[in-house]
Amino acid sequence: MSTDQQGIGRITISPKAIAALAAYAAVRSYGVVGMASKNLVNGLAQALAPDPTYGVEIRTVEDQIMVDLFLIVEYGTRISTVASSVANTVKYQVEKTLGTPVGAVNVHIQDLRVSNPD
Repeated sequence: MSTDQQGIGRITISPKAIAALAAYAAVRSYGVVGMASKNLVNGLAQALAPDPTYGVEIRTVEDQIMVDLFLIVEYGTRISTVASSVANTVKYQVEKTLGTPVGAVNVHIQDLRVSNPD
């Protein structure tokens, strides 16, 4: 993704940088235990080489950013509330930081985890 500011030059922001920003916002949200893989191959790769963009896919469509998040959510939380909160938080943080509209944040719940088995 790139933007032009007053003809001075070109600023290019890589999808990986946007993904790192989205992942950071997502894991700090209430009810999120961690990021997940969308498939087994990516899960094995993450185990071997940790990546800060794990669990996030970024696409651009007509100058809008589209974010797909793959999450692990805390068992016992209301999944729809967590997903909505994460989507809003990620959308806000990415738009605030980049100044570019986010077209959609799609949240995919891949797993539930019990953090405190009391």
